[in-house]
Amino acid sequence: MRTILIASPKGGCGKTTVATNLAAFYAVAGRETVLIDCDRQGSSLHWAEKRAALAHPVLGMHGRVGPKVTAKLPEGSKRCVIDSAAGIRINEVAELIEAADALVIPVLPSVIDLEASESFFAELAELPAIKRKKFPVAIVANRTKPWTNATQMAVARLREAPFPVVAELRDSQGYVLMAGIGRSLFDYHSEQIRSHQDDWAPLLKWLKKLD
Repeated sequence: MRTILIASPKGGCGKTTVATNLAAFYAVAGRETVLIDCDRQGSSLHWAEKRAALAHPVLGMHGRVGPKVTAKLPEGSKRCVIDSAAGIRINEVAELIEAADALVIPVLPSVIDLEASESFFAELAELPAIKRKKFPVAIVANRTKPWTNATQMAVARLREAPFPVVAELRDSQGYVLMAGIGRSLFDYHSEQIRSHQDDWAPLLKWLKKLD
C-alpha cells in the first residue's frame, strides 16, 4: 500500500481539491482507495459520502494527526490519501510522515502564499528523514493562471524552493462543481477535461516512481 500526505501551512490553497482528485484517480484506476480527513471541516469526508454511490467510490475516514493515522485502514487497501488539517504545523507534519510514503504540498501563486510557504519549506527541509533525502517531497502550483505575469513570476520563485515543483494545475471552476457532487476530474473524458487531466500527468508520474 502507498500513502500520500497532502499538507500545506496555508489554508485555502486547494489542499482538499488535490486530495480528493488524487484519491479519485486511484479509485478510477481500480485500486481500493481510502481518503483520511484530518481537517475539522470534514470537506473530504463530505465528498467521499457523496461519491459512495458512484462506480468508483472512495472510502472516507476521519483521522487524528499522529504516526498511527493509518492504523485502522481496512485490509486490502491499496492507496491512502491523507488530507491534513489546514495551517498544519511542522511538528504535526513530522508525525504524519511517519505513516506516509510521500508528501505533496499545494501552493497558490500569490505573494502571501509564497511567503507563508517559504518558511514552512525551510523548517521541513530540516526534518531528519527529509534532510537525509529519505522521504520524497513535491510541490504543486495550484490554481495557476499561466497566461498572467503574476503566475509566471510566482512559479519562477516557487522553483527556487528546496523541493521540486512537479506540476502546475490551472485554475478552473470545474473543480468546485465536481466536488459538490462527489466527482473528480478523472470521472470525465471530454476534450476540455482531458486538457486539465494533462496538468496532473507530471504529478502522477512522480508518484508512480514510489511503486
